[in-house]
Amino acid sequence: MSSWVILVDNLKDLSNTETPHKVMTVREYLTHPKLFTGAKPTILNLARSYAYQGAGYYASLLAEARQHRVVPVVETMIELSRKQLYQHALPELEDRLNRCLRKMTPEAAGAVSRLLIYLGQVGDPTLEPFARLLFDWFRAPVLEVLLEEGEWRSIKRIRVLAVNDLEADERAQFLAAVETYTTRPWRAPKQRALMKYSMAVLSDPKEELPPSSIASLKHMAKVAARHGVEVVPIGKGDLDKLAQYDALFIRETTNIDNHTYRFARRAVQEGMPVIDDPVSMIRCTNKVYLTELLASHGIATPKTIVLSSLKEAGDLEAKLGSPIVLKIPDGSFSRGVFRVTGAEPIKEKLKELFQESAILLAQEYCPTDFDWRIGVLDGEPLFACQYLMAKKHWQIVRHETGKKAVEGGFKTVSMAETPPAVIDIAVRAARLIGDGLYGVDLKVIGERVVVIEINDNPNLDHGVEDLAEKDAVWDQLIRWFVRRLEAR
Repeated sequence: MSSWVILVDNLKDLSNTETPHKVMTVREYLTHPKLFTGAKPTILNLARSYAYQGAGYYASLLAEARQHRVVPVVETMIELSRKQLYQHALPELEDRLNRCLRKMTPEAAGAVSRLLIYLGQVGDPTLEPFARLLFDWFRAPVLEVLLEEGEWRSIKRIRVLAVNDLEADERAQFLAAVETYTTRPWRAPKQRALMKYSMAVLSDPKEELPPSSIASLKHMAKVAARHGVEVVPIGKGDLDKLAQYDALFIRETTNIDNHTYRFARRAVQEGMPVIDDPVSMIRCTNKVYLTELLASHGIATPKTIVLSSLKEAGDLEAKLGSPIVLKIPDGSFSRGVFRVTGAEPIKEKLKELFQESAILLAQEYCPTDFDWRIGVLDGEPLFACQYLMAKKHWQIVRHETGKKAVEGGFKTVSMAETPPAVIDIAVRAARLIGDGLYGVDLKVIGERVVVIEINDNPNLDHGVEDLAEKDAVWDQLIRWFVRRLEAR
């Protein structure tokens, strides 16, 4: 007798004529515990349902009790019952999936919306690495994977498919997979390390210019797993659930008058390490505060005048040159920043902006082809990037009413190739704010290096800011959280 035994709910699901292995019903297996006395067969459980406490569930549970090897085990049944339970596997699975899809033509990859994995095998050889990884995570006879559309193909759902639900061609592929799989030596699934910590990541997939893309956060999750940290995405409606996690990383554009600040405050109250912390938000959000702070510590900025009324606008061009730059204190991503020429246009723009803010900033115009962005974490440089001006525009992002924002390009530079003076000033400026993650924007004008602003919520995207230093950027970020969690 073969060492494999196949369990079915109905002998019509798979008959002895379709396989050389013994086929028996699930009920027969459950009710005859001594049927295999002295033998330890390997069980392939093809029950139509693996629902908790159903016959299929009990077949695998009792197989383990009888020391029979079994596919699938009850842990797999439970994990695949809800997406929330298999969410932890998605970053690694989606990374492998997208790597496979990139090897296909765009048309072929775009047409892939549903995959059937038969005991770790798939019809398209290009997708075999993904199929093997999926089966290593979840050893089940037939797995159906549904995919979301988009540049990054996310997994919408993973579920077990019953053999009796397969079409004729699908059934033929499954039977071929059974023959291949059952002739191989038994290989136990890899034991995956349990995550030591959980880190909530607050993000909004619908945000136009998020500080990190969803694809980048998925890459971060893969790196975090190597450090024993599970990344869990959360949204603005999850404030009441925040305390169940160990740390918080905010990846939405922050503002002290919206939910991002409330999340940061709650995290601090719970004793959780958090980026961005509320103090950093307050300090970085307001350009007036930064102007005073940097000036008091001798850190160069563009020539700046703080305005509190229209009466102070008379001789701005004489003091700052022409054109001048007017700023709302709490603007972000180049919003609320205007280049103006001429006394009357300056007065009109100030009149408009004073409707939004009691204090405004007027600065000298410092034209450059790019802005330096130095990432600083825990008071040490993390990455260096040059953000190029948007095409036919004087800022790195061009905003036009009713149109999508247009960003300039970028050039990532290794820390070794970045001018030391740029790094030094950026680090000194960031240390005035705190020990979190900051993006310091600077311009080099002749011999001058000036700080434009300090961002508490800097961009961090895979393939952009990490292009030069690679995963060292993400490793350092995750270690920042781990050090603080271990010190609690």
